[in-house]
Amino acid sequence: MDNLLVKEEIDAIVNGDHGNVFAVLGIHRDKGSKKVFIRVYNPFAKNIEVLDARKRSMGKMEKIDERGFFQLNTDKTEDFAYSLRITNDQGHVYEQEDVYRFSSVIGDIDEYLFAQGNHREIYKKLGAHVTEIDGVKGVGFAVWAPNAKRVSVVGNFNNWDGRVHVMRRHISCGILDIFIPQIGEGEYYKFEIKTQENYILSKADPFATFAEIRPKTASIVFDINHYQWHDEDWINYRRTCNTYDKPMSIYEVHLGSWRRKGENGSEFLTYRECADRLVPYVSNMGFTHVEFMPLCEHPLDASWGYQITGLFAPTSRFGNPDDFRYMIDKFHQAGISVIMDWVPAHFPKDAHGLAEFDGTCLYEHADPRLGEQKDWGTKVYNYGRTEVSNFLCASALYWLKEFHIDGLRVDAVASMLYLDYSRKNGEWIPNVYGGNENLEAIAFIRKMNELVYTQTEGSITCAEESTALPMVSRPISAGGLGFGYKWNMGWMNDTLKYISHEPIHRKYHHGLLTFGLLYAFNENFILPISHDEVVHGKGSMLGKMPGDEWQKFANLRAYYGFMWTHPGKKLLFMGNEFAQDWEWNSDESLRWHLLDYPMYKGMQNCVRDLNLMYKGNAPLYEEDFDSCGFEWLDYADCDDSVISFVRKAHHADDYLIVVCNFTPVVRHGYRVGVYEPCAYQEIFNSDDKSYWGSGVRNEGPQQAKNYGVNGRPYSLELVLPPLSTIVLKPIR
Repeated sequence: MDNLLVKEEIDAIVNGDHGNVFAVLGIHRDKGSKKVFIRVYNPFAKNIEVLDARKRSMGKMEKIDERGFFQLNTDKTEDFAYSLRITNDQGHVYEQEDVYRFSSVIGDIDEYLFAQGNHREIYKKLGAHVTEIDGVKGVGFAVWAPNAKRVSVVGNFNNWDGRVHVMRRHISCGILDIFIPQIGEGEYYKFEIKTQENYILSKADPFATFAEIRPKTASIVFDINHYQWHDEDWINYRRTCNTYDKPMSIYEVHLGSWRRKGENGSEFLTYRECADRLVPYVSNMGFTHVEFMPLCEHPLDASWGYQITGLFAPTSRFGNPDDFRYMIDKFHQAGISVIMDWVPAHFPKDAHGLAEFDGTCLYEHADPRLGEQKDWGTKVYNYGRTEVSNFLCASALYWLKEFHIDGLRVDAVASMLYLDYSRKNGEWIPNVYGGNENLEAIAFIRKMNELVYTQTEGSITCAEESTALPMVSRPISAGGLGFGYKWNMGWMNDTLKYISHEPIHRKYHHGLLTFGLLYAFNENFILPISHDEVVHGKGSMLGKMPGDEWQKFANLRAYYGFMWTHPGKKLLFMGNEFAQDWEWNSDESLRWHLLDYPMYKGMQNCVRDLNLMYKGNAPLYEEDFDSCGFEWLDYADCDDSVISFVRKAHHADDYLIVVCNFTPVVRHGYRVGVYEPCAYQEIFNSDDKSYWGSGVRNEGPQQAKNYGVNGRPYSLELVLPPLSTIVLKPIR
């Protein structure tokens, strides 16, 4: 018979060096006699008996090596189901399934699609999945580690011994897998990887759906299939609500510091507690969307979630994956879209993460000129590797499909697009054409966007892209990157610089206020006042405003009024809606006690009413990305620091008049040109007393006069409150 085990193979298994354990252990047919034999390695067993499917003894196994190898030769010529009755070296008897008798959880089509880079749901195969094979329940594990000498699953179920559950190798694609019976949800595990240099690595599962709370790093088996959603109406509605002609007012949230509990605010709210508190708050404030800073698993709180080790796992800081689903479900039931920051630009070097995963630079480039982002001390993904591109694209689809996320905001896109991003001469490698564009990253981005928009109807993507690269939010078919939206960083920088000047000096910087309209319709822009504007020494939004206390609040209200009426969707970071007076600290709760003071409460009222006005008036959102939705009345009144313009809906006769006065001077009899000789009603005034303003307003309907200005045949004679934005609507 040729079923004898040679010493070299025994030594390799004992030493954890064997690269194909499934070819040695488990159930096999002898090539000569065609009869079945079973081989087991268990260094702690004294005796092993083989049981058939009915638990009848098929015989005692022969110990063929004192180090724990057992074999039973049978008269059968076909494979069959069996289990083992083991007597260990302490005399205890127990039964267990033989992991090496079970078939692979990876099919031929999985191997083919993954190697090709087109397995859209590879997360259903790689990772850990509760499943059943041949009527036996257990967990199927699979991981991509093509260059490892040996990979094992380790956990409490095998005393973290890497010799016990060595995985099957699929040479064609580099995937290894194993089905471990009689374990289930809640098991802690890692992959033990032996490199070609014989180093032992302990890695978290790249496809894990749940993880230990930091600083611990094990992955946890979690079945993602048992949550019962209650957002069917929302998912159906989403197909139309995330179109470009709908309102989008985004509340950006860092979940760990929005609100805390416990003594001195030392404890996080859970996902479910946030569902009970954050959802009604966002709804009451009138926001249409909430955007979470990254909630994927990450090891360091101080990274705010932007250095991710688990691209398929909601962070365990706030609960388990179903708790996360519950929160999203509640947002949807309240009619609020959920966007999540997603980070395919880089990943941290933590030993349990993706860096040098199988002993080689698997997910990253080996050359540091391509594979390292020195600014952040992180690794850069190798976008040109099909398996890495597949990994990232599958992650994007995973959040949208399995967690019902409505959109992804892609972080640090500029760092992906340019090979010389934040690098000096000699620190980067040009592309094949000699340029600085990262062609592989561009190809990945386009593929990711194409998949999102074709595979998840109603979902959106947003790019945080800080350069002047054109067509970021234009279709791939037209040569664009395919994003749905792009953050307008230029508008944000210019207007914040303008508003920070003393009013008396603003006339010399008037262009900062108006320049954004020269390119406002080149992209589908979101106007972002994000976390980046209130951290790292930049101070609070209120702190950027000049003047005394009253003027600071008035400036900020006027600025928000300008922002909410300007073309482009809106984004405001938490705390800015009530003018938190200190820059954001991710280690503490927002200063909610400030709402006890009228000026902060007034600011909150102002932002709420801006949202309500915005959602209730189509001219403010229907034509955000087409010049037909905007018309200047007067952009050149720099001496008075006043601008006026028209916002129009799909139907041009549905419009609003907006006038902004960025000086603390009340301007009486200020004329604004209009086309119609009708009356106009003031529907918003940032100087309203309920906002802690001075209360200067245009009372009642304002009748247009037969006196042309601004190139229009009629005009309104208005009073402009100090440091204010007012909005007027025609009455017909």
